[in-house]
Amino acid sequence: MNRVKIIGVGTHLPGPQIDNEKIQEKFSVNAEWVELMIGNRFRHLVVDLDTGAINASLADICTDAALAALDRAYTDADEIEFIVMGTATPDQLMPATVNMVAQKLGINGVSTYQLQSGCAGAIQALDLGHKLIKTGTFHKGLVIGGDICAKYIDLKQDYSDLDPAELVNYALFGDGAGAAVLSADDGVEGIEILHTLNRCEGLNREPGQELNWRGSFVDDDAPQPLKEGYQAIEANVPDMALETMNELIAKAGWKLEEITHFMTPQLAGNMTDKIITHMGIAPEKALNCVADTGNNGNGLPFLQLQMLQDKAQPGDTAITVAIESSKWIKGGLVLQAG
Repeated sequence: MNRVKIIGVGTHLPGPQIDNEKIQEKFSVNAEWVELMIGNRFRHLVVDLDTGAINASLADICTDAALAALDRAYTDADEIEFIVMGTATPDQLMPATVNMVAQKLGINGVSTYQLQSGCAGAIQALDLGHKLIKTGTFHKGLVIGGDICAKYIDLKQDYSDLDPAELVNYALFGDGAGAAVLSADDGVEGIEILHTLNRCEGLNREPGQELNWRGSFVDDDAPQPLKEGYQAIEANVPDMALETMNELIAKAGWKLEEITHFMTPQLAGNMTDKIITHMGIAPEKALNCVADTGNNGNGLPFLQLQMLQDKAQPGDTAITVAIESSKWIKGGLVLQAG
């Protein structure tokens, strides 16, 4: 069985940082409340909040992330044998966004896969990419994750009339993408994927999050675009994150104190801090960025992977945990730099 390494990670956050004062101006969400209660200071969007112009598609920002990953991996596009992409917000239902990214990269004649999922989709995509190389089916591939909010933002809408539970989403989420080049080359430095975890535990449990597609046929009875069960998320995600971490540590045969870096769930600034404390992790070991990037879904684990790639020294160990509340999915990776 092949060893599988992440040999290059790239990310892309579109446009300038958007602060809480701008969110208050456009969406009637109190800026001080956002920082105190949610803990996010900034986010990025493909939408210009002043003009309403959409400056990039999901395919655009995923392409930029992929190009950065290829560059960091010293890999040409024609070396890529497969592309896997995880997203909850494809540009269209067809053609698949992954294939539009392939076109932008000039890649043809390779296997492509698009996984429809929330933030755990990034881990699902890495899990699939890992298996495709581990089993010898392919030698080198590109794994991508990204999401954008553009189709859910209508700047002509009067947001002052919205329910607070819906308004909070405009402060919580942002846009972003990431990508990683996976390789079986033993002679190349990288971060080895030792173990993966991808498991749905949603049987007989109500979804904690719903994201409803808004096409052309939207009427007054259409479901709310995004629904978050914050009480269920607060009650379940910390325990699920701790369970996932302990399972991954057991798979690796390590002890908690032996692990150098932790990539924990990135929901919102304050919630993430609570999860880190609940998991018993020293804050300085946590690769934590959501307060400054916003929750950009499938892009976030790649932002953390890039932080890991920048910080890791040979021999460093890392545990990645992603919990998706939509139907209660546990995802994770065991990693070692070398």
